[in-house]
Amino acid sequence: MRCVTLTRAQGNNRAVIDGSVAPEGFPLEFAQEAVLVQGFRKMVRDLAYDVSEMALTTYLCAREHGVRFNALPIFLVRGFHHGAILVRGDGSITEAGQLSGRRVGVNRGYTVTTGVWGRAILGTEGGLDLDSVTWVRSGDEHVAGYRPPANVVSAPAGRTLVDLLKAGELDAVIGVDTDDPDLAPLIADPVEAGFAALRSRGLYPINHLVVVKDDVLAERPGIAAAVFEAFAESKRRYVERLRSGEVADATDRMYARVLAETGADPLPYGLEPNRAVLEELMGHAVRQRILAAPARIEDLFAPATLKLAG
Repeated sequence: MRCVTLTRAQGNNRAVIDGSVAPEGFPLEFAQEAVLVQGFRKMVRDLAYDVSEMALTTYLCAREHGVRFNALPIFLVRGFHHGAILVRGDGSITEAGQLSGRRVGVNRGYTVTTGVWGRAILGTEGGLDLDSVTWVRSGDEHVAGYRPPANVVSAPAGRTLVDLLKAGELDAVIGVDTDDPDLAPLIADPVEAGFAALRSRGLYPINHLVVVKDDVLAERPGIAAAVFEAFAESKRRYVERLRSGEVADATDRMYARVLAETGADPLPYGLEPNRAVLEELMGHAVRQRILAAPARIEDLFAPATLKLAG
């Protein structure tokens, strides 16, 4: 029986999707979603897939609310979020502290992982008291049972966050994908700021991992390790291409630069190589009142994968 699987094609998992690498004994059948995050919602609310890519904070929140899936330490997407915080280019907001008492938009839900990392940057690097801000979300949360804190409100219907920012009804936005020339990153030279954080304190955020339904893990012994190894082999082939200079897009360039600056695998899979960043993200999620309490890292991943690395 094939495992219905959702994941977006990218360099590190392309060999799994095209079938040149496959989990031994567990064939995958890939589903299509026009918008990946809608697939996340279907997985969280309806367990629509056997195996699914999933945003990290959505996973943590869903687990706390009892959703019956478990993660594999396959960290498909990483990146820096200093450029995710936008302000009006001709506005008066030039540093994080000036957002105290203001209204800041967050794309989609309050629990979106980019929003968590963006707020963490504002707080830890910019000194902003996050509780002093009214966070204006443009959508709702994937985890239907989650209730955001009192300083989270919804944007008015029919208005985009960019519209609200340009009209002066917001003072900044986080996580909006736009090339509007009237907007600019709050943090000057955000790419270099991200790499500076990597060099100075090892900040290298995770955005997405992989989850498997609990029923599938119970019914198909061996699937967790097999899926992990297939994705790890696909990723190793991708990293070798990066080493050889095969770079096709901005994501490739980012991972290639991480490789060049650190000399290490830019996409390490496994619990131990990623423990520190997982604990950091969980701490931010607790402080931002997305999680009621931190979980033990080992309890968040399928037991068969706890000692795997790739």
